[in-house]
Amino acid sequence: MRVNRKAGPVLALAAVLLAACSNTPPPPVVSSSVAPVSTTGKTPSQIVVGVDDVLGGYNPHNLADSSQVTSALSQLLLPSVFRQKDDGSTQLDKNLMKSAQVISQQPFVVAYEIRPDASWSDGAPIAAEDFDYLRTQLRDQPGVVGPAGYRQITDLQSREGGKRVEVTFAKPYPGWQTLFSDLLPAHLLKDAPDGWRGALAANFPAVAGPFSIKSIDTARGEVILERNERYWEKPAAIDRIVLRRADQNTLLPALQSGNDQFALARTTGDELKRLGDLGPAVKLHTVARPVVASVLLRPVSATLQDAQVRAGIAALIDRPKLVTEGADGGPSSTLRADAQVKAPSEAGYAPTIPPGPPTAPDVAKAEESLKAAGYVKTAGTWRKNGKALSLVVASPGTQEPYATIAKELTAELVAQGIEVNAITPQPRDLFGGLLAMPVVGGVQQPTGDSAGNVGIDIAVVPQAVGGDTASVLASTFGCRPEQTAAGADRTKPVVPGNPAGFCDPALQPSIDAALSGSTQISEALTTLEPELWRRNVVIPLFQLADTLAIGSGISGVTPGPPMVGPFGSAVNWTRGPK
Repeated sequence: MRVNRKAGPVLALAAVLLAACSNTPPPPVVSSSVAPVSTTGKTPSQIVVGVDDVLGGYNPHNLADSSQVTSALSQLLLPSVFRQKDDGSTQLDKNLMKSAQVISQQPFVVAYEIRPDASWSDGAPIAAEDFDYLRTQLRDQPGVVGPAGYRQITDLQSREGGKRVEVTFAKPYPGWQTLFSDLLPAHLLKDAPDGWRGALAANFPAVAGPFSIKSIDTARGEVILERNERYWEKPAAIDRIVLRRADQNTLLPALQSGNDQFALARTTGDELKRLGDLGPAVKLHTVARPVVASVLLRPVSATLQDAQVRAGIAALIDRPKLVTEGADGGPSSTLRADAQVKAPSEAGYAPTIPPGPPTAPDVAKAEESLKAAGYVKTAGTWRKNGKALSLVVASPGTQEPYATIAKELTAELVAQGIEVNAITPQPRDLFGGLLAMPVVGGVQQPTGDSAGNVGIDIAVVPQAVGGDTASVLASTFGCRPEQTAAGADRTKPVVPGNPAGFCDPALQPSIDAALSGSTQISEALTTLEPELWRRNVVIPLFQLADTLAIGSGISGVTPGPPMVGPFGSAVNWTRGPK
């Protein structure tokens, strides 16, 4: 559109004079990044989906925001370079991309060609700056999903007006196709006052998918999505999708009555049985999530930096009881995580957990380890130099199943003579602050920092899994590059490279070799898995899973790709017989 720049000031002055001569104030300026759905007078067709909750925090790159709703919204609203197919393989998303290919091996360079018509709902093009924003944030920010691959990027160049992106890596990176999923609108977020912490905390400033946000009402527990009329590709068949909070008292009646067409929710064993009692009218599927509920015994803790103390604590933990309490008879009960890196629902998964703790508690071994660390049990309490063994146990707010697991873990440790200070900070405060407290010489400050934050010894949290296995290994257990660089100053504060705070320069070469493909991941895990179990840092419990209950009156809904779920096919959903 051509603008007459000379006319601008004249029109502005006229508007001011007109307002001054009127008793009626001028109308407020209203901006919208999304065009409204066109109305034809008929009632919009809609599909209602029952979910656990719709509370704020929708950034799919933050572990703190991990939920069914976050996953659903990212698939419906955000663009990705590659997407997963139902068989688990990846394919280029041609709704966004023209091509993505390796153009050089030495150095390792990948070129991305973005479609010229791909744009955000406010009209801004999807371009190189969106790639660079995501790369920068996932490289630097704590508590993010899959940072390892982004930390391998040494350069990112914008070409052809931002529609071609050339990315250079420090080493060959076979897992490159897992990068740049769920791109975010850099032009709106990069200079936002609340920065990355506020990104998608309560809403989406712009979208680039088949649907757009009409409203988010956390009080009512409802998100309403409408067909995005500015989407450049195939329009959605349905006018509206409603994500609605459903609990055990409302889920079944809503499916029975047809008020909800389907549900994707965390279920207990009793709820699963009641859903099964609905008969063939409701089809049930288990949808595994890309997270494993884990207990982190953090070696950056002043107390747990001692391997003997970690071994003692691990031997006191009744892991089977934690799994039972957390899974509560639901679908996660069959997804016990008995390996450090691969998730139970993944192809090629095999248990690697050794006999003895943490498979089952062993009080005698715990006492042996704690005594070797200098502790003595006096009057039922473990002490060293007269000071009680006291641990801070944290879980993300009221998020389940972590709150339940943390409660059981606290009870177990207290029963064995260990003092516990259980805290439940907000998820973003936990991952972005407390688990990211800088460490000096590999140890966090034991008495807290200037903001009053206390150092966390044990965290009960989600750990990201799925995708490229070597990248999961490096993201979960790898050091930040600056931690192992030649001449690194260990007296300088550094933010840990992962929530556990684990960094072992002796293991890092094996992790790097797997990441670059110079060592096959299967070969690397054969060596690393036993060593990681021996360190007693991450105690995985089970993979989270939801129940997908598909009722009558809807067509096109499937369980979707592994650990992704059903929402990727939403453009094809229709109301009508299954």
